[in-house]
Amino acid sequence: MADKEMKELVEFVVRSIVNHPDQVHVAEVQEATSTLLELTVAAPDMGRVIGKNGRVIGSIRALLQVLAAKQGRRAALELVEVED
Repeated sequence: MADKEMKELVEFVVRSIVNHPDQVHVAEVQEATSTLLELTVAAPDMGRVIGKNGRVIGSIRALLQVLAAKQGRRAALELVEVED
């Protein structure tokens, strides 16, 4: 249940900032005390998600880590590049 909240948070934030929200996908990789979320977006939206000097993706990761810490877990977010 807690991991679902983390996944929904990332999806909500990313869909709010991209031009192609229907192409946003978040996959979970479970480990004992941590969760890895793999984020995939449309190629034209990569720049919007990364932001200048990585500020946007860094902010999303910070939000994710705060939520995970409140649940006593660890979480990481990885942006996966899709080949066309």
